Amino acid sequence: MDATVWIALWAFLFLASHLIISSSAVRSRLIDAIGEQPYRGIYSIVAAGTLGPLIYEFARNKHAGPLLWYLRADAPIRWLVWLLMLAALVLFVASFINPNPGVASAKGVLEPHGIQKITRHPSFVAFSLFGIAHILMNGWAGDVIFFGMFPALGIIGGMHQDARKLRELGERYSEFVSKTSFMPFAALIGGRVRWTSGDMPWAAIGAGIVLTAAIVALHSLIFGGNPLG
Repeated sequence: MDATVWIALWAFLFLASHLIISSSAVRSRLIDAIGEQPYRGIYSIVAAGTLGPLIYEFARNKHAGPLLWYLRADAPIRWLVWLLMLAALVLFVASFINPNPGVASAKGVLEPHGIQKITRHPSFVAFSLFGIAHILMNGWAGDVIFFGMFPALGIIGGMHQDARKLRELGERYSEFVSKTSFMPFAALIGGRVRWTSGDMPWAAIGAGIVLTAAIVALHSLIFGGNPLG
């Protein structure tokens, strides 16, 4: 079978298994039957069993399939890609500093703070930006399928987390959702939340800059080829 087909097959299996096992019906039944920790173990095994072969297949067949676009010679696009990667790394680091779903006020209401005012799912948005950045620089069909999996996972993961939190926290999380946005900056632009100087994620920005510089310097050494290529 063609390498592009194998990449597509493993990507489909990874996303499908993620959807099925983390769906509310299957997740709740498994937890009721075997417990929370065994469920997490099964989830991890299934994820590794599909993601591992996907990465292996892609690593052996980089740039497989027809070339759909070529933007590597376009300097503005390359700068856009690096800005996307910087944003992705800042959001990813910030997701550990301000984990979802926010802090509880004295009244028990969940209030967004820090990076959550930009997006309530910084880690999922980071995965999405990572995938989009690499898709722009890798227009081969196999690469587009592989890196396209990251935005798909980010969107699906965010939707699933919202649904689960709504079931667990009810009205508290519903109010939190009404104040925030999945799409970066949408809540700020819409006036649903106000940015303050104390919300600036300086530590995440610093770490993101350092990580981006390190990736630029080491990408060719670790992965070969041009950065993001």
